[in-house]
Amino acid sequence: MARLSKKERRIRKGDDVHVISGAYRGKEGKVLAVDRDKNRVTVEGVNRLWKHLRKSQDNPQGCRIQMEAPIHISNVRRIVRKRPEAEGE
Repeated sequence: MARLSKKERRIRKGDDVHVISGAYRGKEGKVLAVDRDKNRVTVEGVNRLWKHLRKSQDNPQGCRIQMEAPIHISNVRRIVRKRPEAEGE
């Protein structure tokens, strides 16, 4: 793995990350959102929970939706993918 500066190590929306600790250790996903104030990231397919919506005009019976909840930023590591080298270099 290549050495990265502090600025390059920063996790951003759209990065591919690997969960390194917690209940979802070993899973990989794409970062959907980053909350720098709370040091949390939302990763696609990780820490999914059910949100219950009450009855309303939009949902006359109420419903349940599944969504991702944020996890602590220290529990993820950015995946650095090497770009293929051009021929002749």
